[in-house]
Amino acid sequence: MARITVFNQKGGVGKTTTALNLAAALARAGEHPLAIDLDPQAHLTALSGVTINGAEESLYAHYRDNKPLASLVKDTGRGWQLVPAHLELSKIDTQFGKGPNALNRLKTALIREQLNGARPVIIDCCPLLGVMSLSAIFAADKVLVPVSADYLAVKGALQVEKTLNALGPVLKKRIQRRYVITRFDARRKMSWEIYNSFRSKFGADVCETKISESVSLAESPFAEKDVFDHAPSSRGARDYQALYDELKSNNFLQPDIEEMPRPALVGHAGPFLAGTPHQLATLR
Repeated sequence: MARITVFNQKGGVGKTTTALNLAAALARAGEHPLAIDLDPQAHLTALSGVTINGAEESLYAHYRDNKPLASLVKDTGRGWQLVPAHLELSKIDTQFGKGPNALNRLKTALIREQLNGARPVIIDCCPLLGVMSLSAIFAADKVLVPVSADYLAVKGALQVEKTLNALGPVLKKRIQRRYVITRFDARRKMSWEIYNSFRSKFGADVCETKISESVSLAESPFAEKDVFDHAPSSRGARDYQALYDELKSNNFLQPDIEEMPRPALVGHAGPFLAGTPHQLATLR
């Protein structure tokens, strides 16, 4: 199944909430997903219930110590597994640079170690556009973009669209993406205006499912649970189940035809992402 990166350059849009509850919905369907936490804040790790003793048990050790990705996988006890994050991930940009070896490393490990295959991979990344988030996009078959129903949502989504379009020539494909509106309030006219504006701008790339603002989604992180465990009959649980059903029905959970990263891709990506100010400015 597909590797899906949950990404937005704007914070506070429900990105980790979406990664957590999509992983939970996949687990409920018997898909046994693997989640990867690429955010140094490690919110997904905390919400999964996984506890680690230090950076050596996190994704950081894959970069620093060349530990196999498979050796870092932890079981959540909830039907899905996790490669946890640690604050030390914030050092990746300065320690390993923005070259193609760093940017392709996650994708290469997932394929070489056969951690994907018949099960989906959900990748949660930080909102900053650095090595970690770019690596997540490089590793993904598809990108899921949560966008909150607020005033700055459309502007932020245009920046995401610009970023994904700029990376398309590097990856030699159009990056498949879906925008999902979060924190939607059907009673507010502005929520509907934002949703309709998105549908007008991005068409079929916008999910029909909308994630409503709800008490259950606000409370579940405090309980360190996904919304299905916390409040299985709630509106939040129904919304994320509907999102899973929609993504499955339109084949968004199916992978692209995959192979190991090609030398041509690496050679093309290197100069672009190594970082002249002009080139990096196109992604900001």
